[in-house]
Amino acid sequence: MKSLKNKLIFTRSLTGSAVSRYFSFSALYIAQGIPEGILFFALPAWLAMNGKSAVEIAAFIGVILIPWSFKILIAPLMDRFTILSMGRKRPWVIFGQLGLILSFLSIGFVPDPLNNNSGLMIVGFLISFFGAFQDVATDGMAVDVIPIDEQARANGLMWGTKIIGTSVSLIVGTALINSIGFSLAISSLSIAVALIMIVPIYFTERPGEKIMPWSNGEANAESKESQLRSWKQILKSLYRVVKLRSSLIFCIASFIIGIMYGLIDTVLPIFSIQELGWTNTSFSQVFSIINIIAGFFGMFIGGYMVDYFGKLKMLTLYLGLVTVVITIFAFTTTFWTNNIYVYGFMLVYYILYTFLCIAVFASGMNLCWKTVAATQFTLYMAISNMGRAAGSALVGVIKTSFSWEYVFLAAAIMALIMGIMVQFINFKNHKEKVDSFKILDHTFVTPHVIDD
Repeated sequence: MKSLKNKLIFTRSLTGSAVSRYFSFSALYIAQGIPEGILFFALPAWLAMNGKSAVEIAAFIGVILIPWSFKILIAPLMDRFTILSMGRKRPWVIFGQLGLILSFLSIGFVPDPLNNNSGLMIVGFLISFFGAFQDVATDGMAVDVIPIDEQARANGLMWGTKIIGTSVSLIVGTALINSIGFSLAISSLSIAVALIMIVPIYFTERPGEKIMPWSNGEANAESKESQLRSWKQILKSLYRVVKLRSSLIFCIASFIIGIMYGLIDTVLPIFSIQELGWTNTSFSQVFSIINIIAGFFGMFIGGYMVDYFGKLKMLTLYLGLVTVVITIFAFTTTFWTNNIYVYGFMLVYYILYTFLCIAVFASGMNLCWKTVAATQFTLYMAISNMGRAAGSALVGVIKTSFSWEYVFLAAAIMALIMGIMVQFINFKNHKEKVDSFKILDHTFVTPHVIDD
């Protein structure tokens, strides 16, 4: 009986079971995907369908992207403070998930949402804030507990399930908005986000930790050893690893590819509805089906390809293909009236986009030093999201003076630039330097963590 109980505790811990890791992080990424499907795609398509301008829609997306750009302000708090007896990042995951549930539910109460852009922006900002908060905590926990040889496969599952969550919420959300109204539709979808709360509550990071603050358990020795002890230690450690050449290049490249993400994601609902004459329902259906297909490719192929061929090779291949695909689409305007052609472009782009995100995430994790994993990985992602916000804002600027093909060409140029830059990243050399790091100072003040 005792051995059975020990086995249950072991498999319930993320460090003790690969299945538990894959399941937990996939579920948490679905939770991120649901509100993103509504905020970044369903709402812009709905606004475009109701005659809102590209500038208005781009402004809304730009505002809701702001919290994702400043995640780096959240990550050091998570590296510095925690309820250590519940794990290094798990308490923050639970808090972020709770905030995501409440803020997502609140968007359904925005009065006259179609003509209340400021109200949508405020609540959308809050949803993005807690979504970013949960994302930082989840990524930090992933870097902590996922072994290096599982990172690419785990990222494939995580990103694939997030895309599936985004796509399903988009198609279901659009159908509900059109049938039962905005408020009831959003409230209904928030239930799914709430159910996922069970996952971070049930699984612990390491064996023997508390489920909740009032439960039995204690801080794991490994967690105590790796927990940062001062702001000085965090900043010094972060500076020490980020200033390495490969890390600096990755930071700049992340911003550049973020611009591409922002350009394409913002332009597609506006372009397809206002230029091609689609409805918001047809856009959501096409986009969702395509992204579900891309998500499955990412879950079952993307991670393994990165593992088998290597991060640099796959980054180069994906960026090269993305550049070619977007450029061809930009120069073939006569085919834009053919829906099959547009469907084909979207399908190929989002499959490559999914594979690219998996490779980028796995590369970022590989460049991280576990001592400041949450802060460092979040820095990479925050820089990418700054680029995404910039790309979203650029849509209105470029479209005001130029035609649609120039928006697509701008995105292709960003992919090309990143493709060139990643050639100067040396993962092996970077890892050797990180492995040579010593503890900066053994005399830091007592950590501000709660052990009980």
